[in-house]
Amino acid sequence: AARAVGRPVDVVIVAPALNSRLRHWMSDGDGARRNAEERLERSLGLLADAGIAAYGWVGDADPLVALEDALAIFAADQLIISTHPEQRSNWLARDVVARARERFGLPVAHVVVESGVRDDQAVVAVMA
Repeated sequence: AARAVGRPVDVVIVAPALNSRLRHWMSDGDGARRNAEERLERSLGLLADAGIAAYGWVGDADPLVALEDALAIFAADQLIISTHPEQRSNWLARDVVARARERFGLPVAHVVVESGVRDDQAVVAVMA
């Protein structure tokens, strides 16, 4: 919300369908998709409460693929990647923020979610 103050923005939220390796291997993606849909709805609601219109969808479990898919249909001028704190973040362990910055050539902001939030809270916002 702070990045949108004083300027018109379009926001797309992509909530990756995060799944465990075992569930992925067993082709059990229903829970991951349901959790992603809940994260998406919460994120859209929080933005709406802040007066920011946004839309979004559930994306690929790989955050870089989810970003690439979003950028194929939405010409963003910056990316905002939300992760858990470093000690709990698989995305930071995989250097997703730096890889997104390098891969897409856009400014990337990294936002850390508050501790105590469920393990599947990471979302990706794309702004233009």
